Amino acid sequence: MNKGELVEAVQKSLGKETSKKTAEDAVAAVLGAIAKGIKKDQSVQLIGFGTFTVKKRAARMGRNPKTGEAMKIKASKTVSFKPSTTLKGSL
Repeated sequence: MNKGELVEAVQKSLGKETSKKTAEDAVAAVLGAIAKGIKKDQSVQLIGFGTFTVKKRAARMGRNPKTGEAMKIKASKTVSFKPSTTLKGSL
């Protein structure tokens, strides 16, 4: 499912009187709030769905796939998602 399909699903869920623009705004608001929460608190927990957290990756040595030359990869941060047991059970 892509963002457009998600917007259509939200619109259908909210009823016929809801416009596509309203559903799109709702999806954007939720995604924006999750992103803001991750930046601020390093974690966003949605009971029954899962938890988004910031994970730190340590610096490490890697290889350039084109030349095979060793190179240093900088430390970085990434977002991880751990699904709830409720969500896992529904799969």
